[in-house]
Amino acid sequence: MAAEALPVRTFPSLMTEGSLLLRRGEYGKALVCFNNALKLREGDRDCLAARSRCYLHLGDTHNSLQDAEASLQDDKTFSKAMSGKWEEPGGLYQKAEALYTMGDFEFALVFYHRGYRLRPELHKFRLGIEKCQEAIINCIGAPSSVKLENKGNLCFVSKQAECKQKVQIKLAKNQKWTKNQKPVRNPKTERELLGELYADKAYLEKLLNDKDLMESSTQQGVKVKDLVLGGISYLETRSEFWQQQKPIYARVRERKLRQQRWTRDKKQKPVEVGRYVEKALEDIDMLLSSDSPEESCKKAKRVLRKVQGWSEDELPNRNELIADLYSRIGKAQLEMGQMEAALQSHQMDLEFARQHDLPDAVSRALDNIGRVYASTRRFQPAIDTWEKKIPMVKSNLEKTWLFHEIGRCYLELDKAKAAQTYGQQSLQAADEEGDAEWQLHAMILVAQAQVRLKDYRPAILTFEKALDKATLLHEEAAQKAIVTALDEVSKSFMEQLSE
Repeated sequence: MAAEALPVRTFPSLMTEGSLLLRRGEYGKALVCFNNALKLREGDRDCLAARSRCYLHLGDTHNSLQDAEASLQDDKTFSKAMSGKWEEPGGLYQKAEALYTMGDFEFALVFYHRGYRLRPELHKFRLGIEKCQEAIINCIGAPSSVKLENKGNLCFVSKQAECKQKVQIKLAKNQKWTKNQKPVRNPKTERELLGELYADKAYLEKLLNDKDLMESSTQQGVKVKDLVLGGISYLETRSEFWQQQKPIYARVRERKLRQQRWTRDKKQKPVEVGRYVEKALEDIDMLLSSDSPEESCKKAKRVLRKVQGWSEDELPNRNELIADLYSRIGKAQLEMGQMEAALQSHQMDLEFARQHDLPDAVSRALDNIGRVYASTRRFQPAIDTWEKKIPMVKSNLEKTWLFHEIGRCYLELDKAKAAQTYGQQSLQAADEEGDAEWQLHAMILVAQAQVRLKDYRPAILTFEKALDKATLLHEEAAQKAIVTALDEVSKSFMEQLSE
């Protein structure tokens, strides 16, 4: 009976929750959400791409690659996904990331290039290309430093084979080890690989000698020994990956060449700048989703000043990022209730996007400007702004939301006929998308517009359909509100008949 009382989760709500957990770094919980979502909508490519990200963060590269390939099954060009209400790179990017993490840098580079050709505005693809090229050069050396002679110099081939051999370590060899046997690694090599983390690993290994501590448990019942061993195992896994990504001989060679390129190294490499920006954007989003809009806004402004100071050589997608940061600042200001400041930030996003011919950024800015107007009850400017966005809309889910919000504004202005029209368009898009929650919202909007038009009979029928949908979704608050509205409309209908 208790199980029957649990509310039925919908696909969109599971996707939104999973995406939020993923952004917060709670990968195990996010994985559960995506697993449940795929039970409701098997083979959904957005969900597969999101789950692939989860697996990758959890270190399960095999399943990550499998999900990425499954998301590309019907569309080999799937390069942009909707993860809940956030836009993320799709299956192509996830496949490239999985291959890169597995150490297959050449194949990863192929997929980063494919994604970049399809979506050049997504800076993650360019960053992927740069980090792959850097990893390959670190393994086999830059072309300028390799000299092949006619007499049969196999130096280049042997280095490439050495790199391949390190990348493709067979599991069968590892299976021969017992728990007490570990591969012997030179401490100097390990120190070079782990850097500052080497001291942490040494400290964890020292803790293993404290028998009393190892026998104790945390308040959650987890053995301290398991936590310590888990930390050591993680650091060993990382050092193996870094060994593939940048072998020791490449590090030695790099030190020898550093003196020759000191002038070039005065500026940050594009790949380093890209990594900084990607991490900064994730932090900004995390702060905003964690109810810290003020900190999110401050960080976004700091990053914006840095990005404005870089050239396009250092940051190829500089213009897209500047527009994006204006947008993030505006969202944080809106959360803080700074409406005019938020409006100004989103208008700067719009102006900058139009100046640099960034259609996706223009669409996003119009979306956000409309939200600010609607939040401050300036409904006509909100309508005017959102109606400019209609030709730019690409998905049914976006259409559903946009038509609903425009219709809601018209209803607030007591323009019931226009509200009904947009409500019906929203419902049609929700039907095409198969989104039950938005079907419910659109039905309620249509019914309310019909009541304003005194079309009581159609309003009763629409409210009844909405009640069925709310019951199916276990939306108790919506059910009560619809029942109350039905009672009032029925009375008005009876009065109309008696006149």
